[in-house]
Order: sequence, then structure tokens, then C-alpha cells
Amino acid sequence: MNQAIRTKLSIMMFLEYVIWGAWLPLLGLYLSKYLKFEGVQIAWIFNAFAIASLTGMFFGSQLADRYFAQERFLSFSHLVGGLSMLGLAYTKQFWPFFGLMLLHCFFYVPTLSVTNAIAFANLKDAQKDFGPIRVWGTIGWIAASWPFIFIPIDWAKVPSMAAAGGFVSWLGKALSTPKTGHAMELALTSTFFVSAIASLVLAAFCLTLPHTPPSKDGESKFAPLEALKLLAVPSILVLFVVTLLDSFIHYCYFFWTSPFFSAIGLPENWIAPAMSIGQIAEISTMAYLGFFLKKLGWRTTMILGILGHVVRFSIYAIGTRDTLWLVILSNVVHGFAYAFFFATVYIYVDENFPKDIRTSAQSMFNLLILGVGPFFGNFLWGWLGDQVTTVNATGEKVVNFSQLFAVPAALGIISAILLAIFFHPKSNKDVAPFDSLTEPVPAT
Repeated sequence: MNQAIRTKLSIMMFLEYVIWGAWLPLLGLYLSKYLKFEGVQIAWIFNAFAIASLTGMFFGSQLADRYFAQERFLSFSHLVGGLSMLGLAYTKQFWPFFGLMLLHCFFYVPTLSVTNAIAFANLKDAQKDFGPIRVWGTIGWIAASWPFIFIPIDWAKVPSMAAAGGFVSWLGKALSTPKTGHAMELALTSTFFVSAIASLVLAAFCLTLPHTPPSKDGESKFAPLEALKLLAVPSILVLFVVTLLDSFIHYCYFFWTSPFFSAIGLPENWIAPAMSIGQIAEISTMAYLGFFLKKLGWRTTMILGILGHVVRFSIYAIGTRDTLWLVILSNVVHGFAYAFFFATVYIYVDENFPKDIRTSAQSMFNLLILGVGPFFGNFLWGWLGDQVTTVNATGEKVVNFSQLFAVPAALGIISAILLAIFFHPKSNKDVAPFDSLTEPVPAT
């Protein structure tokens, strides 16, 4: 792979995750505190992503696998997605907001699989090269998150550097002077503008990507159905089930981390950057993922990724104001857990599924990670939160986070055990893709 193609694929990944990372971390705060949406309405807006994961598998991936060049499909999807995201910045009512979010997600979600497919199609050694390419997506997420420390600052109330007594004091004062009311609401709408601009830029940039035509093999077959048939393979079925469980665990993090951080004393404008620590850790993990895969193999790498969730939620369960530093630091494990499990799953699918259904196979697992997992997980974690919530003497609702976070930690242990006992893939060093409902066999 020449350097020009590597650079283009890296830019593609960077912009792909700027789009998502710009709006997701602060969406809950914006909807609940400023648009005053009810909890059920917020859940449905978040679940637009999950709904789109299902349609994305049976619509977007079929088109990308069978009918359209993948870079052109990607370009059109980001054009529509960018325009719908732009509309969200001006929308304040629930039904229009939900409709635009659903439209955006309908076109955006399939691109997560298609970007992977384009990268894999242009990589000579996926285990070695995918991590360094995919890590630019993580960098894009971080680049989208950190500016929102400063955007919500009420600069009119920040004293001059001289009056504050130096740069350090001035910076501390600035970071502790957020906007309020309508001014903060306007500041938060910038998340949609950033996402929209990145989407429209990527729509144009995709036309410069390497030409990746659809597969002509098995053209008459419905690719998503062919991918689902592979669940008859025992190892694939086990991986499917564990991926679903791990996605439940993964989305507990997004559902409860920001309220938890707020409850133990972290200022609101620091929540998104604190959560992005996981993405920072993911950079180094993704860069060396190929090394760990070759040394540890598929199963051990995935088990370690799941156990990373167990460590993080165990720390959450014992976290208090006095150990806030440890709770924040534990987010380092988030990036490790994502790379070692979810990124490894994507590579495993690419190396073990027939060529003409790989995009649909990627979407099948995206359906679990981004669709079924968060859809049912959001309701699961919301219900569980209600069960462990009490009312104190002042009438304030208090969540027992120790009890709450013990549940995803336990699910992580169960998932690791399932992989250890029932998942038996062939060596990742020399495996040929299987073309029928049988286990992968060593290449000859």
C-alpha cells in the first residue's frame, strides 16, 4: 500500500469519527437541560442510531456489497447525512428533531461498515495495517470533543490575564466560567454545525478515494441473508452472542458515565474531555493491535478486551468524590477494551467471511454493537437506574452507582467465560476465509 492511499484512508477515518464524536457526548445534556425533552423522548432520539443499524444492514450494506462503488455510496450518504445534521442545529421540537436524527443515522450508520470495507479492500495485511489507519478515527473523535471545553466559556465574564494574576490563574478562571441559559444552548448547537461541516467535507473527499467496486460474486444472492447464515458456524454464533453482551456493557458507559461524573463532582464542561481519555488510550492500543493479535491470537485478545470493561466498571462501583482522579483515570481502559474486542471482531470478520458478503458481515456485527446492543441496553440501564434510585431527606433522587455498575462488571465476567470455553477459532496467523457453513481452515 503506497503512502498516498494510506493518507487518504487515514483522512477518511478521521472525518468519519469527527462527525459522530462532535454531537454524541453532549447530546443528552442538550436535550434534557435545554430542550426540556422527556426521558422517553431522549431515549428514542438516542435509539435513532440503533434503528438505523438495522436498516443499514439490510439496505446500505446490500447496496455497497452488490450495486455501487463503495466510495460513491459513502459520498452520497455523507451528503444527505450532513444536510440533516445541519437541520438539527435549528430544530427545537421533538418530532422534527427525531425525524432529522433518524434521517442522519439512516445514512451515517452504514458508512461505519463501508469505511472499514474500503480500508480492508486496500490493505495488504489487515492485522498489521488496519490499526494504524483506524486510529485516525479515534483522533478525529478526540479532535471533535476537546474544543467544547472552551466553546461554552462565557468569555465576557473572564477577567484579563493581568487582572487574573497570570496565565495559570486566568485559564483556571476561564474554565470555571461557563455560559448559562440561552447562551449555553446556542453554544451546544455548535456540535451539530461541526458534525455537518465534517460530513459535507467528507462527502467531497470520498470522490478521491481508491475505486472500490462492488463484488460481482454471488450477485443474485441477498448479501445480508448470506451473512446471517454463517451463524450456523458454532464459533461465529458464540462470537455473535458475546458481541451482543459486550455491546450492552459498552453502552452502559455512554448512558451513565456523564451523570456519574457529575454526581461525584466533575464540572460539566470537563465531562466530555474526561470521557475522551478512553479515545486517547485507544490511539496507542490500535497502533499496536496487530502485534498483540499475532502474539496472543483472536480469543485471548478478545477476552482481555472484555476484562477491560470489568476493571473499569469495578472502579466505577467503588468511586467517590475522594477517588474522582481514579475514576477518571480508569477511562484509559475504555480505549483498550474497544480496540481489543470490537476492532478485533471487525478484523476477524474481514479475514474469515466470504469476500462478496464482507460489508454485510461487518454490518451484522455493527447491528449488534450499534443497534441491538444500545437499543435494548438503553432501556435496560434506564430500568436498572430506576431500581437503584432512592429519594433522600431533601427530596433529591440519588442513584446507588455501586449497585448499578456491579451489573455490567458481572456481565463482562460472564462474557469472558463464554469466549474462553466456547470460542475456538483457528490460528490468526495463517487462515483462509471460509466459503461455506464450516469452520475456517488453515490455508494451503
